[in-house]
Amino acid sequence: MLRRTLLTGACLIAGAIVAAIPTGPAAAQQRTEIQFWYGLGGALGERVQEQVKRFNDSQNRFTVVATFKGSYVETMTGAIAGWRAGNPPHIAQVFEVGTATMMAAGPAIKPVWQLSQETGVAIDPAQYLAGVRGYYSDTQGRLVSMPHNSSSAVMWLNLDTLEKAGVTTPPRTWAEVREAARKVRAQNPQACAVTTAWPTWVMFEQMASIHNVSYATKANGFEGMDATLNLTDPFFLKHVNFLLEMQREGLFRYAGRDTAAEPLFPNGECAISFNSSAGRARIVNEAKFRWASVPLPYHHDVIESPRNGVIGGASLWTLTARNRTAAEYQAVAEFYRFISQTDQDAWWHQITGYVPLTIAAYEKSKADGFYARNPGSDSAIIQLNRASPTPQSQGFRLGGFVEIRNIIQEELERAFQGQQNAQQALENANRRGNAVLRTFERTNRS
Repeated sequence: MLRRTLLTGACLIAGAIVAAIPTGPAAAQQRTEIQFWYGLGGALGERVQEQVKRFNDSQNRFTVVATFKGSYVETMTGAIAGWRAGNPPHIAQVFEVGTATMMAAGPAIKPVWQLSQETGVAIDPAQYLAGVRGYYSDTQGRLVSMPHNSSSAVMWLNLDTLEKAGVTTPPRTWAEVREAARKVRAQNPQACAVTTAWPTWVMFEQMASIHNVSYATKANGFEGMDATLNLTDPFFLKHVNFLLEMQREGLFRYAGRDTAAEPLFPNGECAISFNSSAGRARIVNEAKFRWASVPLPYHHDVIESPRNGVIGGASLWTLTARNRTAAEYQAVAEFYRFISQTDQDAWWHQITGYVPLTIAAYEKSKADGFYARNPGSDSAIIQLNRASPTPQSQGFRLGGFVEIRNIIQEELERAFQGQQNAQQALENANRRGNAVLRTFERTNRS
């Protein structure tokens, strides 16, 4: 009887031990899971999901769950709201104009350099392209956020439409853009000759950079939160007047804010469009015509040799939480290391149109013949690296920059609608934008 009882007990214990050993799907649950919120839709969103799958398939310790959260603005505000509620994602993709806002978030973020130190995962800033790492580093040269999808604005050309109109050489200057547009309209009076996505990024931020004009004091905000806008500079007056003249002549179509004009190029409606180099993914999928991308035009009577453009796109921010474990931060760091690997970075660059993050990925793409097979695919890289950045062309670090962009777009729209002239639009934008800067300064000054 005693023997039977002992045997029965032993069997029960053994069964409990066997049941406790992870097998099959249960073993997979031992992975550390982290959340990644992103703001890229369409073809680019699909590439994000593919990038995450590549990481998840490359190892068995961590799982990244990527979730589309709407626009860049929605993703950033959602992540900040999540932190305040105590349940933020581990990683949030934030566009470049949100950099100052995120840097001022204090305990809500864990800088990349600190994450690297704490986890032992080496993330060396020197491996990234200078224009990329500079935008997302602090004054000591330490990475604060993780470079992810960096782009620059370029000029997209419908080669079939332009050649039909007799334009066989890509425009280099704004004067040449206007002449090309006139030929397009002469060939087809109903045609959309020129449009732009991201009006403030292209027509103000990029133009200021390549013409080496100050957008704001304090090195565009890099040297302090007490910066003031410089939108009343004669250069901006010249350029806005140029756009208004093109609109009155029927050469330029203002199609709306941010990405509103983006479809007008791949659907064949507009012959020339200004947009992110990352538009490549959509254009490859949708365009039914021959196309090319080239560096942005410049005013030859302002500058003979244009300076570097500035990056756009977004970086990845590590968010903190009281219950966040060391294993979760380790997963974040390992994901950052993975996407920086040469092969992964080169794949991402080539399939999306974003510039390579690392020098090694650029060299690999060149050695592989990618740029020779895809003429113009390096136009953003050329534009970013054709001159050493100056305080006027290194980028922007302005608080409330999203709101400032919207203010500029509002004032531009009133000018395009004939409600005010260029000077009035710029004076109003400058005054209202400075009010945003002062509010941000008062709120975040420590």
